[in-house]
Amino acid sequence: MSVQHPMSGTEAFSPEQIARQIEERGVAKAHAGVVPTLALAVLAGAFIALGGVLATTIGAGSELGAGPTRLLMGVGFSLGLILVVIAGAELFTGNNLIVMSLVSRHIGLRALLRNWGLVYVGNLVGALSVVVMVFYARWWAQADYEIGGAALAAADAKVDLSFHVAFVRGILANALVCLAVWLAMGGRTVTDKVLGIVFPVTAFVAAGFEHSIANMYFIPLGMFLSSEPEAMAAAGMTADELGRLNFPWLVHNLVAVSLGNIVGGAGMVGVVYWFIYLKRRRPANVPIDTPDGPEDKG
Repeated sequence: MSVQHPMSGTEAFSPEQIARQIEERGVAKAHAGVVPTLALAVLAGAFIALGGVLATTIGAGSELGAGPTRLLMGVGFSLGLILVVIAGAELFTGNNLIVMSLVSRHIGLRALLRNWGLVYVGNLVGALSVVVMVFYARWWAQADYEIGGAALAAADAKVDLSFHVAFVRGILANALVCLAVWLAMGGRTVTDKVLGIVFPVTAFVAAGFEHSIANMYFIPLGMFLSSEPEAMAAAGMTADELGRLNFPWLVHNLVAVSLGNIVGGAGMVGVVYWFIYLKRRRPANVPIDTPDGPEDKG
């Protein structure tokens, strides 16, 4: 008697099946070795940055108006999460859903924070690697420096946000990103998963919400471009107007947005769906990781 493959069939997985998949994968992610986790995190940071490259290229010099331009930029930016989900990578904002494994008591807090810390660092390295490459490739000099001007203006707008505005926009962004991951988990084919990703990601970009890993690309690139006269001229900005494009304001933004992302992804999506679909079936005797955490083979 043949055993049916779990991905066979045509109907989408139910929300409860998605919740169980995420809970199970969260345990595997939390127990993964250091080296593969970091390597996959670097890839994810680079993938999200490449989505940023495409979005900026689409939006530079657009005369379609704010709404249509942002819509198209959102579709372009979806490339990043499509690559993360389909090609396989570890993204901090998506991994906020590992909280479902924590509240189900399948992993401990130390394992959760270990994964988040490793993935956050890896995402930063991946995003910065793309910043360096596109800067020295002079990608930003194309279209008479309009692309560089658009990238510079975007970065400056992000560091000008107050802490509480960046925090709340971070909540909204990662609620949508984690819903995109959730919808992708419900699909059985690549096409299903891509369609599940595109609309929520497009929504957060078009609405101007804040994603911490994307900002690891946008703001450092703006810092590079702030010393390029052609990019400043294309953006219609002076050096005095770009005073916040520096390391302290990068940290300010990333702290606010990262905390907001955790609240939006782990709290508003992960914990809510755990409560709805998994809480009632949680076994009472499931062990929690020891204080020393799982054995690390990475």
